[in-house]
Amino acid sequence: MATIDYDHDRNLHTAEGPRHAFQRIFSDGLPRSVLDVGCGTGTWLKAAIDSGVTDVFGVDGIVVPTGAFLVSRQLFLQQDLSRPWSLGRRFDVALCLEVAEHLDEACAGTLLDSLTAHAHRIVFSAACPGQPGQHHVNCQWPQWWQKRFNDRGFTCHDTIRWRIWDETEIEPWYRQNIFEARCDEARAGMEPRLPSVIHPDFVVDVAWREITHRHLRQVEDGSLPLWWYLTAPWKALGKALARKVGRAVRVSR
Repeated sequence: MATIDYDHDRNLHTAEGPRHAFQRIFSDGLPRSVLDVGCGTGTWLKAAIDSGVTDVFGVDGIVVPTGAFLVSRQLFLQQDLSRPWSLGRRFDVALCLEVAEHLDEACAGTLLDSLTAHAHRIVFSAACPGQPGQHHVNCQWPQWWQKRFNDRGFTCHDTIRWRIWDETEIEPWYRQNIFEARCDEARAGMEPRLPSVIHPDFVVDVAWREITHRHLRQVEDGSLPLWWYLTAPWKALGKALARKVGRAVRVSR
C-alpha cells in the first residue's frame, strides 16, 4: 500500500457541496450507476443516493475513520490507487474529484487506466499548481490531464465548470478544476484545450486558510509576542463565560 500523508479527519469537504453539485452536474439526467474513486468519507456517494441513484460504489486508498463514512461500508473498498485494480464491471459514470494530486506523477497513468477501465464517462477534477492541501504532490493544470485522457481515447469538455461556477454552496476547488471526459476514440485530442482558470472564491479561500494556518504555526512555535500568550487565554475565557451567561439569561426568560 502506497504511503500518503492524508487524514480524512481534517477533510474540509462538506456533504452540502456535493449534494448541490450532483443535481447541477447531471441536470441532463441521472446516471444509473456511479463509481467514486477517492471517495473519502462518501460525501459524493451520499449525494448520488440522495438524488435517486441506487447503484453506487466507492474506492479510496486511505483508511476512512470508523463512523465517518456516510453510506454503508458494504459500498466501499480500500484500494491502493497508485497500483492497477479492477472491480470487474463498468459504471455509467466514474467520479474522481480532488484525488489525483495526492498521487505521485508517476502514478497518474495508472489512475487514469483504472478510471477509463470502469466507465466511458468520467467527471474529474484535480488540484492546480500552487493549490494548498494535504500531500499535494502532483498539482497540474487541466490541459495536462486532458492530454493523458486523449492518449486513452477520451475527449475532455469544460461545460460542467461553467454550469456550477457561480454556485456558492459548492466548494470553490470543484468549481475551478472540474471537467468531463468521454470515450470518443475518433475525436480524442481534436477538441479544444481546457483553459487554465482561477476562481475568485478560490483565491479568497486559499488566502484565508493561509492566514489562519500561518497564525496557528506562530502560536505553536512561540513566535508571537509574549503579551499575546499572557492575554489571549484570559480574553478567550472571558468570551466563553459571556456566552454561557448570555445563554443562561435567555433560558431563564
